[in-house]
Amino acid sequence: MTVQNVLDEQLAWALAGLERKSTKKDRDNLVRFGIAATNPLGVSMANIQRLTKQLSRNHALAAALWETNIYEARLLTAFVDEPARVTSAQMDRWCREFDNWGVVDTLCFKLFDQTPHAWDKVSKWASKQGAWEKRAAFALLASLAGHDKSAGDDKFIRGLELVEREATDERNFVKKGVSWALRMVGRRNAALNVRALALARRLSESADPTARWMGKDALRDFTRAAARR
Repeated sequence: MTVQNVLDEQLAWALAGLERKSTKKDRDNLVRFGIAATNPLGVSMANIQRLTKQLSRNHALAAALWETNIYEARLLTAFVDEPARVTSAQMDRWCREFDNWGVVDTLCFKLFDQTPHAWDKVSKWASKQGAWEKRAAFALLASLAGHDKSAGDDKFIRGLELVEREATDERNFVKKGVSWALRMVGRRNAALNVRALALARRLSESADPTARWMGKDALRDFTRAAARR
């Protein structure tokens, strides 16, 4: 059996597994959560993650799953691809093809933040005009704040500068992504919390309604976190 035949069998097995778990309820949930998915089967994240336990990391399979353009198959790539083999060009291409926040956040939180190109993409994608590319920049920054244990504060300080620069983007999924990044950077450690809190206060006093919403949203989050300590 050739390598291609093995890959075709693995792809067919994965897609069949997704189709078996497809339900109308989960398709309806996509609409309820504001996910305008392309070619959705209707599979819960819990069932996608159960399926991944039966799959090994496989870069070629991830690429094949992505090319199906099925929503859940694209989510599955986040758990199947090999972070060390993900290329910079691949990340840019997939980012250009993002079309909903579910794929954006899952890829950033479960795959892209583990690659060696992650930090370069934060600054690059934050300068893009497309809503999903910009959302990806800040979803990735938020993910790195939670997962990159070795990064120094200087990288996150530059991330806060991007947050402030993009805080007036009123597009719903962009502003929520920027707010998520601000809140996650502020949770990383005490020094970054001071900086994030100061930024949130500045934004909360902004004349721009989007920046003001973002600042107040972050301040509420920081206040709740402080009360729990």
